[in-house]
Amino acid sequence: MKQPLYIAIYALLITLCSTKGNSSSNKTPAKETSFGSCGHSACCSSPGIPGIPGIPGPAGSPGNRGPEGPTGPRGNPGDKGSHGKQGPKGDTGLSGSTGLPGSKGEPGIQGRPGPAGPSGKQGPKGTRGQTGNKGDKGSRARGIQGPQGTPGSASALRSNWKQCVFKSINDGRDTGLIKECIFKKTSDNTALRVFWNGDFRVTNCHDCCHRWYFTFNGAECSSPAAIDGVFLVYHSTSMKRNPHRPRHIEGICEKLHKGTVRVGFWVGKCPGGMKTGDAYTGWNSVSKIYIEEVAPPQP
Repeated sequence: MKQPLYIAIYALLITLCSTKGNSSSNKTPAKETSFGSCGHSACCSSPGIPGIPGIPGPAGSPGNRGPEGPTGPRGNPGDKGSHGKQGPKGDTGLSGSTGLPGSKGEPGIQGRPGPAGPSGKQGPKGTRGQTGNKGDKGSRARGIQGPQGTPGSASALRSNWKQCVFKSINDGRDTGLIKECIFKKTSDNTALRVFWNGDFRVTNCHDCCHRWYFTFNGAECSSPAAIDGVFLVYHSTSMKRNPHRPRHIEGICEKLHKGTVRVGFWVGKCPGGMKTGDAYTGWNSVSKIYIEEVAPPQP
């Protein structure tokens, strides 16, 4: 026990002694003993000197746990900790299952026709047809002799020509057939004179070239040579240089069989492996393919 407990017990003894002293003051004094005049084992008439505190007793057993107190207010969040190091890479996961097939896409845009192939060789001459039946003999009539004329040409050719006119073709292809004009040729011995008159241009490139040319039944002229024209541009890498101009390509092709001749006007690459640019034909104007059957050249 602690020292304050001793002091409290000592004070209690003093109080009790004082009470007994007062109550026995009117009685006959007791026989004095070796312990004092109080007749008790200890004299209570006056306080003695406090004794030496005793040895503390053993600790008592713990009391029962009190009820749990109410939850206190929530504290403020602490400072954010520093970013930890990146952990090691995990193992590769299992492969997922195969997804369902996607829906079928829409058909693509049809490509442009390819450039015309090289001119084919002229085919062999056909076999001679059977001789026709002899016609009835006509009646002889006597005419009036006219004046002697001057020697004429071996054969007379009447005018035979055609013109195909196209308004605002506006064809932006870089290779392929632009337009076609169908002509009826009347003789094997004649030639065809053709020309193109209309707009075309090349732009948006540097050191590039396009070629415009004629074909006859799908092949270029080989007698005497091809009928064409080229357009070469330099330093035209911007659409700011867009040189639309009227152009004229003309020539005569010989050794074409009589009958239907499909005269085509094409655009394609220039010879020599030159690169192409952005070609355009027939912008916002009238273009023409002219065809005329003419007599053979002089020897």
